[in-house]
Amino acid sequence: MNIPFLDLSPVYRESREAIDSALSRVAASGWFLLGKELAAFEEAYAQFCGVKHCAGVANGLDALYLALRALGVGRGDEVVVPSNTYIATWLAVSQCGAVPVPVEPDPATYNIDSSRIESAITARTRVILPVHLYGQPADMDAINALAQRRGLAVLDDCAQAHGARYKGRRVGGLATISAWSFYPGKNLGAMGDGGGVTTSEFSLDDAVRVLRNYGSRQKYLNEVKGCNSRLDEIQAAVLSAKLPMLDATVAQRRSIAARYLDALRGLPLGLPYVPEWAEPAWHLFVVRHRDRQRFQARLAELGIGTLVHYPIAPHRQAAYAELSMGEGSLPIAEAIHREVLSLPIWPGMSEAQVARVIDAVHDACA
Repeated sequence: MNIPFLDLSPVYRESREAIDSALSRVAASGWFLLGKELAAFEEAYAQFCGVKHCAGVANGLDALYLALRALGVGRGDEVVVPSNTYIATWLAVSQCGAVPVPVEPDPATYNIDSSRIESAITARTRVILPVHLYGQPADMDAINALAQRRGLAVLDDCAQAHGARYKGRRVGGLATISAWSFYPGKNLGAMGDGGGVTTSEFSLDDAVRVLRNYGSRQKYLNEVKGCNSRLDEIQAAVLSAKLPMLDATVAQRRSIAARYLDALRGLPLGLPYVPEWAEPAWHLFVVRHRDRQRFQARLAELGIGTLVHYPIAPHRQAAYAELSMGEGSLPIAEAIHREVLSLPIWPGMSEAQVARVIDAVHDACA
């Protein structure tokens, strides 16, 4: 039995009637941007996250960028970011003309270590930008308390955390403003690129809405230098059709993760650690192995699809060569990026498929 890393078809089959109806409805309407479908999704997703506002945008990177712009981040400013994350978190900061200032992760959770943040803050720091990596909530109470004490805003990158909870509260309403990706492979995924920004502050939501539409509230009247970043009606309708199932699909992910955690315990493998206050969304199930290349190759021989999230830390990418951060400059992140491997996890995985992955991991660890 070959197991792909990800199979999106079960979620479509489960929601097929609602999704097909949504697609037909948009096609028949003749209205494809900034219409009723977007407004309906924005209202529903804001309610889901427990906030007052949601603004749909074109993708997750734009969501981060526009949220930073709404917070007033610009050239010469600094934004505290995790050293261990996907590069999009850093790119959004750079697009604003600001400087990403990396902070190492907690080796247990892989999320930004809140105890290390304060030493990275300078007079030019404007925002702290934690990431709920792999769907595991960051320690937001500690981060928010520090931000309040130092007069900073908090933007959390929620791209992998749809349906996650922190101390019983949904991710998406834990920070000053939150950025989302609705890329097809996410827990709540569209049928193309998509993103969103959630907040309870009207002024921030208003700023994002103006910025996403060429800096304009009224056609041909441009207040600021904005961009074109709008979640289209088709993607909004698809997301609305899938949103009612999100909690159920996250519950399936949690069930699979629980089986993995129980069955893989005791192997020479680093398993995810979940603090007692966290309810991860399990967008990814990430393990660590000292010889990842051999481990991954053996799993491939056994028909198990895997991916590496992520092979190269942002500071070691050519895109950030100007930082002159050589190997060993951020050793915790570098070690994580050398060793992590993501196992298959998706809603609709059968018992037999989960068991097959478990058996293969045991074989590969032997």
